[in-house]
Amino acid sequence: MSQSKISRIERGKILPSVADVERILRALQVPADAARELVAVARAANIDYVSYRAYASMGLWKMQDEIKALIESSAVVKQFLPAMPTGLLQLPEYMRLAFSPVAKSAPVIDVEKAVQARLDSQRVLGDESKRFVFLMTEQAVRWRYVDQRVMARQVAHMAEVSTRANIDIAILPFSAEVRRGPLNIFFIYDDRLVVAELFSGAVSLREPQDVQYHLELFDFFYDHALTGDDATAFLWEVAEEFMQSRD
Repeated sequence: MSQSKISRIERGKILPSVADVERILRALQVPADAARELVAVARAANIDYVSYRAYASMGLWKMQDEIKALIESSAVVKQFLPAMPTGLLQLPEYMRLAFSPVAKSAPVIDVEKAVQARLDSQRVLGDESKRFVFLMTEQAVRWRYVDQRVMARQVAHMAEVSTRANIDIAILPFSAEVRRGPLNIFFIYDDRLVVAELFSGAVSLREPQDVQYHLELFDFFYDHALTGDDATAFLWEVAEEFMQSRD
């Protein structure tokens, strides 16, 4: 965190995010009881909605840094992904497409800087003290954001990552009978924070009831999904389909 940002926080010019507060408390080795109180205050004070346009004006790569800090402060990260694979699993070619605007009114961003920041955030996957659960729909795996050749590599990459001890990739197949629609992407950090993504921005939910509701939703979808070796085999099968269709 830059000295200028610390100064703006100290002078009340900007409101620190929960991730900012957690990083400061950890750096200052604040006792656990006091830290919990301060984090609770930060959660209550923070604005629930942040638009991507606001992030783009500051530099979208800064959003990636905040996400990385949030993950680093969590023991268990669960992500529900009905539309596309998480940035933590994306290859650079896939990222560039994901960051490229498709609407005329979309904010202008530095794509290469955002890609590099996202690649840096992927290093957290190597921390085996943390557990990651990525729950994707079959549509998220199959949707063609890029050409067949890159799609084949992207899905194969996810299959390889799924064998790591601290990473659980689950796939909700088209064939499953699921009595609830996958309405939006959401990320759960331990049992303290949910971030739901929209086209225009992200909504943070910190109330314990909201967090518990999303934990239960996640478990509901997970119970209908392919997991373990079955999920890995499914990913390899889809990667092979993309490779063959390329020919």
